[in-house]
Amino acid sequence: MKLKTPFTSFGAALGLAVLLSAPLAARAETLADALKSAYLNSGLLDQNRALLRAADEDVAQAVAGLRPIIDWTTDITRDFGRTRNIGLSRNTGTTSANLGVTASLLLYDFGRSNLIIESTKETVLATRQTLISIEQLVLLTGVNAYMNVIRNSEFVALRENNLRLLRQELRAAQDRFEVGEVTRTDVAQAEAAVANAQSGLAGAQGDFARAVEEFRSAIGRSPGSLKTPTEMPNLSDNVQAAKSVAMRRHPDLLKAQHDVSAAELNIKVAAVAMKPELNLTGRLGVAEDLEGSDFSRTGSVGVELNGPIYQGGRLSSARRQAMAQRDAQRGALHLAGLQVTQDVGNAYANLRAARASRAASREEVRAATVAFDGVREEAKLGARTTLDVLDAEQDLLDAKANLISANADVVIAAYSVLSSIGELTAKDLNLGVQTYDPNAYYDLVKKAPVDTSPQGKKLDRVLRAIGKN
Repeated sequence: MKLKTPFTSFGAALGLAVLLSAPLAARAETLADALKSAYLNSGLLDQNRALLRAADEDVAQAVAGLRPIIDWTTDITRDFGRTRNIGLSRNTGTTSANLGVTASLLLYDFGRSNLIIESTKETVLATRQTLISIEQLVLLTGVNAYMNVIRNSEFVALRENNLRLLRQELRAAQDRFEVGEVTRTDVAQAEAAVANAQSGLAGAQGDFARAVEEFRSAIGRSPGSLKTPTEMPNLSDNVQAAKSVAMRRHPDLLKAQHDVSAAELNIKVAAVAMKPELNLTGRLGVAEDLEGSDFSRTGSVGVELNGPIYQGGRLSSARRQAMAQRDAQRGALHLAGLQVTQDVGNAYANLRAARASRAASREEVRAATVAFDGVREEAKLGARTTLDVLDAEQDLLDAKANLISANADVVIAAYSVLSSIGELTAKDLNLGVQTYDPNAYYDLVKKAPVDTSPQGKKLDRVLRAIGKN
């Protein structure tokens, strides 16, 4: 990023930065602190955890299909009419109450129900990987927000210090103009530099305000005094090894693998749907005549075998559709592998570029400082003009701004490498925060407990606790 305003003294600005940061060091917030807050306060994570719980319930519903299904029905019926016999007419009517209970139990369906259960389990595993991918996104967004606040706050400090020093130079130029040492042109150049610095400061303050809003959105609160990270993630220099790690553990790739497994199981489900199923059925019924003493008690138990004969090609279409979806998921898996390896390569390339830019910026600041000091001394001897001094100040300011950006870019690039590999999680970063356990809710619902069972009551307490958070 280029800043278009002169900077008078790099040493003075550095001294001011040290002066401002020294009393705040003891209570400065670290990047790890911010990432903890991002993990705990993320609405996006909460949303995807709820989606994972919904996927867990699909397993419970599939398991329920193997259990007895019991239903009840009841009705009160009024039958009425009018009859005529041998010239006599009379009204007729009866009122009856009926109560029935039906039950059915799947005995055999060629493994279709078990295939559905396995397919939903694969979907759960894929959804878990999506949650991990979202977690990486949340934490990387937090890194960006944290470093952007630091970057823009340093820009504001740079601008403020530069404006203060330029105002001092303007006053000095006006004083020298009064005694005839410089021309009106020199004063106008100093005035233009001050006005440009004021404009640049306003822009930097606006960028900082936006960075603060980004921080609030990503971290869940306003930033305090932030500490520039000094320790970088421990990254391998072997890009190929990093790609191999990513192919084994990146959540996007693992999700695609589970999606393929689920799609292959769905083909088997569609094929078995063409076969019959065997059910045990039972029925109890009670009927009462509410206007008389008549009643009936009925019951039945039996074994029912049913299956499709002709459904207009729907079942064959469903099977072909499942095969097409499997092929699509295989294509998605292939693309995910290509994307993961490309992202790792890009992340390492960005990190190398950021490190090189930082090294070059440090050298640029050193050289610009020497050049500025020299031009300023030559100006005192009359060998340089005021414009030459202002240009040298501009070069130094740009160099310092580039170094600020490069420092932030190196941190962001390093964490982007972790994300590309699949290692940017709260657990991998050792944030020291209680992480979300995807097994906890699944273990409660995987056997499809009813509300009145001990497991169901425990689950109800968990749901109430989730609702309060």
